[in-house]
Amino acid sequence: MEIPSIVIIGNDSQAGTYLLRIHLKENITLKFGRFKKGKLISLPTGDYVYIGSALSEKGATSLARRLIRHATRTGDKLPHPIREKMINRFIECGLGPRDLLSKHGKTLHWNIDFLLDLQLAELVNIFAIRSTERLENRLAKRLERDPHTEIIERGLGANDAPGATHLLRIRENRMWWASLTDKVKSVLKESP
Repeated sequence: MEIPSIVIIGNDSQAGTYLLRIHLKENITLKFGRFKKGKLISLPTGDYVYIGSALSEKGATSLARRLIRHATRTGDKLPHPIREKMINRFIECGLGPRDLLSKHGKTLHWNIDFLLDLQLAELVNIFAIRSTERLENRLAKRLERDPHTEIIERGLGANDAPGATHLLRIRENRMWWASLTDKVKSVLKESP
């Protein structure tokens, strides 16, 4: 089964929650900024899912702009290959304005920025849920319990949800990603 590189669920909001599929090409040890006082965290080669949200209807914290930001690297580094496809798809479906690229470049701010800025890490797929409802923590908790995921470090990527994590390593590959849209839709049907 072919997994689309960009999956968009819903169609009536500029805000939302998202899941990123990140492929790490080599084993690395990384500091995620000031997370746990700059602790070095080991990340083995493979696929990871990051769960995030952008709950503003416009501006830098709208869904499309946040996703384009994630697909951008700092300085003169090349963006993730998926970025141009994202821009075109977002314009096509009315997600965000036409000028999605930041005029000021990118600085590393969130934990996930430190991983996405590496050339060894590639943003492969995005799953965007257009909704103003806060879904990030519900999705993260559901995916934490999945037997095919592995918690890298408690609290990583989840500063607003103590004890949770929003970056998970995926042990099962192809079938897990193929079923992710259905997993997301099942969480959407659950009451909060």
